[in-house]
Amino acid sequence: MKKIFLILGFGIFTVTSLLAQETNDNSEKIRDRMKEFIQKRMRLSANEADQFTPVFYRYYNEWRSALKENRADPLFRQQKIIELRLRYRSNFKEIMGEPRSNEVFRQQDLFIRELDALRKDRIQHRNDQVRKRFR
Repeated sequence: MKKIFLILGFGIFTVTSLLAQETNDNSEKIRDRMKEFIQKRMRLSANEADQFTPVFYRYYNEWRSALKENRADPLFRQQKIIELRLRYRSNFKEIMGEPRSNEVFRQQDLFIRELDALRKDRIQHRNDQVRKRFR
């Protein structure tokens, strides 16, 4: 009986670890794509891009944490995101100047909208494929 619980416990731990890793890998892919999207849309120079990347990664990680930690209260989550953006705006301003520092957040919002539209299209495509199979 103990062996069964041990095996079950180990199996659950392994699956949970794999799912957590998979989610982390997806988050890093999205982070990297978002960074590339912003850099390209803002036409950052090589020097600006080199300085931008580590600051953006820190911002992105804090942004993701704020989203996760405040899922239950959308208004509080929005406040945390605004506070985070205000804090990082000065960091981006040092890299690319004041007029463009707010543009980072506009481009991030645009990337998120485009990503959301892409996900909706994929879901719709899958649903259409399922419907075709059952006709």
